Amino acid sequence: MQKGYAMKDLNHKTARRPVQNIIFRILFCTTVLLVGVFGMTKLASLKKPPAEAKNEERALRVKAVRVQPVNVPVVITGYGEVHALKIVAISPEVSGTIVEIHPRLDAGEIIPRGEMLFRIDIRNYEAAAKEARAQVTQWENTVKRLEKQYAIDRLRLKTLERNRQLAELEFQRMQDLYQKRKVGTLSSAEKAEQAFNVAMDHVDQMKQALALYPIQIKEAQSSLASAQARLTLAEINLERCTVTADFDARVKSVSIERGQYVAPGQQVLILADDSILEIHVPLDSRDAREWLQFNGSHGQGGTAWFTGLEPVTCNIRWTEESDSHTWLGRLHRVVRFDQQTRTLTVAVRIDSASATGNGTDGLPLVEGMFCAVDIPGKTLQKVYRLPSWAVSYKNTVYMVHDSRLKTVPVKVARAEGDITVVSEGLRPGDLVVSTRLADPLENILLEVTNPDSHGGSS
Repeated sequence: MQKGYAMKDLNHKTARRPVQNIIFRILFCTTVLLVGVFGMTKLASLKKPPAEAKNEERALRVKAVRVQPVNVPVVITGYGEVHALKIVAISPEVSGTIVEIHPRLDAGEIIPRGEMLFRIDIRNYEAAAKEARAQVTQWENTVKRLEKQYAIDRLRLKTLERNRQLAELEFQRMQDLYQKRKVGTLSSAEKAEQAFNVAMDHVDQMKQALALYPIQIKEAQSSLASAQARLTLAEINLERCTVTADFDARVKSVSIERGQYVAPGQQVLILADDSILEIHVPLDSRDAREWLQFNGSHGQGGTAWFTGLEPVTCNIRWTEESDSHTWLGRLHRVVRFDQQTRTLTVAVRIDSASATGNGTDGLPLVEGMFCAVDIPGKTLQKVYRLPSWAVSYKNTVYMVHDSRLKTVPVKVARAEGDITVVSEGLRPGDLVVSTRLADPLENILLEVTNPDSHGGSS
């Protein structure tokens, strides 16, 4: 019995041991957690809290210009090639062999006015001139002879008419004596009648000759005029054998040699007159319509063309060195309008004095140079000049308003290089951002680094 009670008590103690272990572990873990929390709290109480950070807005640093309205003269820029206004192709007007040419007849040489360019063999033309001159002399003498003979025959007519009168009187007397008084013979009366008829025939022949003299004189005078014309042509052909320069000519090309046979119309030389140069400058038709200056006058007869173009002074720049090589020319006329390309081509002329007087290194403006031409146009009144980068492609500008950025739409009147001219959207004294900005936030805070700068003063 005692043994049975002992075994039962042992089993009861063994069952109570796991429960005690679990309770011990829970208490131990709780104690560790409490100690950790207490330690962290204690350590945290020893650390000072950080200073509170202030959330301030940062300003964007920009540059700005204070705009003022100004008057801006518009300049239209175009490009064109320089060419001589007068280019002449020389062809002989008579045929023959070249016997002499100018010693400096080479491309690029300048032949002074009046000097001989080349000469054709003149012997045939001298002979033709002598023959024509002889014919003129012959017909001059013929006219003089006819006029002299005409005057003499008029006097002879008076004599013949008197002889006719005497023969008529003699015939009438002989006839009366024979018929009425039976004096004389029939033969003598018939001889008197025959003499009267001969005298009358002489008068008639002379009158006929005198009537033909004016016609003969006119025919001779016509032949004289024809001979004189042939003489004039022969002398002209003789002069044409020697070809001279009509101006100070620059030789562009030569295709002639001494001993060469040439024919009329055969091109042998090309000469250029560099005293006046011209540049044809194509302009956009819209720029021409808006900015070219026309004075409103009309051409002769009211022609429908671009008349009244103001001859303004233009600045010409060689595109190879536009800074150091410039010249002055004058706007001359409108050359043509091209509907397909929508361009208006104008001509700018430069005289030789302006073309050689640029005052730099002595390089003249010559044919073949490709140049930029600045043509003064109308003046824009009360507009604002801004750097081109201050105006966006949407035609807006960024303004400084109460130290914040404000986007304002504007109307662009013209853009020239780095300058954009604004006609509407701004007011005098507005502060416009001149710093390049890429999609800035609207109303962002701005810090202007140069608040005293002014734009539009130039």
